Amino acid sequence: MHVERSVKLVTEQHNIPKPSPMPDFPMKEWSVKIYVLDQQGNEHPATCFTKVVYNLHPSFEDKTHQTFSEPPFTCSNEGWGEFEMSIDMFTTEKGGKSTIYHDLNFQSPRYENVQTVTFKNPSQALLAILRETGPIPNDDDSKATAKARKANDLKKKKAVCDFEKMADGLNKLAEDDLLHVIQMIHDHKNEDTYTKNDIDAGEFTVDLFTLPDNLAKMIWDFMVDIKAV
Repeated sequence: MHVERSVKLVTEQHNIPKPSPMPDFPMKEWSVKIYVLDQQGNEHPATCFTKVVYNLHPSFEDKTHQTFSEPPFTCSNEGWGEFEMSIDMFTTEKGGKSTIYHDLNFQSPRYENVQTVTFKNPSQALLAILRETGPIPNDDDSKATAKARKANDLKKKKAVCDFEKMADGLNKLAEDDLLHVIQMIHDHKNEDTYTKNDIDAGEFTVDLFTLPDNLAKMIWDFMVDIKAV
């Protein structure tokens, strides 16, 4: 399966009062940010990427390759020259790297560049993120189908634990116990586990039905021990 999304690069630049090695070219402070667009053209945090590497002009020497791991993956620098950079965007998928090229120029204080990125055979966890910005090919998963699948998953996992009781118990955990559970999920999740960490809102979300059986049992046993279920 191939899923396409539009990625928008937003570049901003302005003059700064610093001496330039080229008198005819003033020093600039510039930045590049990355967003994902939905079908209506609205910007969304590019959470489909876990890491972005900007490959700048060799004149940046030890700062030629700059890595960022939080959206919007802002790359800010100072300089006087225009150049083309390559940008490597990584997902958690095996071989999940997309490379795009961006022309850094100083013609306007702010400009945008939209490019298409293709995700090849994304995992269920990545598909869940991509659904936030558009449809998935062959994704006819209606509400009725989703409900039936969820019931089937619950039936399969019934021997491991009671997910309804687990969900209810998690909402009632003390902060230290909840942090312990979140750490367990971080340490033992697999590529199919869907999690979302909204640092600004202070919220952590996990789809319990995507937990591997060993992790689900680990969390269940912990909650039984502290009498949370």
